[in-house]
Amino acid sequence: MSRIHATAVVDAGARIADGVEIGPWCIVGPGVVLEADVRLVSHAVVQQDTTVGARTVIHPFAVIGGDPQHTGYKGETVRLEIGTDNSIREHSTFNRGTPQGTGVTRVGSNGLFMTGAHVGHDCVVGDNVVMANNATLGGHARVGSKVFLGGLAAVHQNGRVGQGAIVGGLAAVTRDVIPYGSAWGNHARLHGLNLIGLKRKGYDKTAIRRLLAAYRDLFEGGGTFAERLDAVEGAYADLPEIMEITAFIREDGKRPLCLPGE
Repeated sequence: MSRIHATAVVDAGARIADGVEIGPWCIVGPGVVLEADVRLVSHAVVQQDTTVGARTVIHPFAVIGGDPQHTGYKGETVRLEIGTDNSIREHSTFNRGTPQGTGVTRVGSNGLFMTGAHVGHDCVVGDNVVMANNATLGGHARVGSKVFLGGLAAVHQNGRVGQGAIVGGLAAVTRDVIPYGSAWGNHARLHGLNLIGLKRKGYDKTAIRRLLAAYRDLFEGGGTFAERLDAVEGAYADLPEIMEITAFIREDGKRPLCLPGE
C-alpha cells in the first residue's frame, strides 16, 4: 500500500507503486511513475513524464521533471528517467529532455544530489555520483559513474566528466575532464589523477604508481600529444583505467579537453 498525505495533489494518470510515501503538500503530475518505496518527504514536485526509481527519496522544495530550460521547447512530450536509491535534497532541479536533443534526461542509481543541485535537459548522469551543494550541469552534459562534483561547480553544456573524476568546488568546467582526473580552478584545469578516489576504491600503491606513470607519459612526455596518446595506448594496454582515458580522449566530444596548466 502507498501512503499519500491528504494535502498532496496526485494526478489521476500517475502510477504509484506499493510502498510509496507522498508527504504533505507534494505535487505529482501526469505521466509520472513512482516505483516501489519512493518517498517524497514534503513540498516536493514531480512535474510530469518522469520515472523515479525504487527507494529514491526526494526532499522538500525539489522540482523534478520540470520543463527543459530551452527556448525551443514548445510543450512536446519529453521525459526524465531516474534510477534507484538516490537521495535528492532540498531545492534540487532536474529537467526533462528536449526534442532537439535525445528527448530524455537520464540519471543513474545510488546518487547523492545535495541542496540546489541542477541537472539540465538531455543530461546523462551515471551511478554513484555526488553533486555537492548547488553544483550544476548544463544541457547535454555527460557525467560518468563515481564522479564527485564540488559545491558550486558548473559543467558547461555538452561537457563531459569521465568516470571516477573529481571536480573541485567553484570550478567552471568548460573543457572535458578525463576519467579518474582531478580538475579544479576557474576555469578548471587538470591537476593530476583523483588519488583520494582511487585509494578509497581499493587501488594499491603499485597500481596507483603505474597510473601516475601513464598520466605523466601522456600529459608531460615528449613529442606531440597525438604521439604520446599512441605510445601510452601501446605501453599500458593492460591497464583498463588508462584505456578508458585514451578512449575518452579519442571520442568525438563537443568540448575541448581539460589539460594541465597554471
